[in-house]
Amino acid sequence: MSAFASDMTAKPANTAEYLATLTDAQRAGVEALRNAIRAAAPGADESFGYGMPAFRLGGKPLVWYAAWKKHFSLYPISAAILQAHAVEADRYEHAKGTLRFPASEPLPFALVRKLVEARAAEPHENEK
Repeated sequence: MSAFASDMTAKPANTAEYLATLTDAQRAGVEALRNAIRAAAPGADESFGYGMPAFRLGGKPLVWYAAWKKHFSLYPISAAILQAHAVEADRYEHAKGTLRFPASEPLPFALVRKLVEARAAEPHENEK
């Protein structure tokens, strides 16, 4: 189930609208995730796609992030990146390119930074 308010009839069209749909706790968590991504990829530009805030680097998609009822998600994180950071990342739920951080725990800022830095170093030839 999405974090969006149940009475909302349209999906947000940009990051500001997305943030407005979140509770204060969700907004704080997603802002922490946003700040960790910015720190890892200072040259990345903010964007929005698939109904979620995102960052682009060199005109190509870098990552998307989102707040959910019980976790925060970071997309896409490849199997190779997860394997390279398995010692830290394996304690978090992950599936098919998504890493989920429980909302009940502090965001692992250092891990997010490492994952985004690794993602920025991956080739993205097939992405638009």
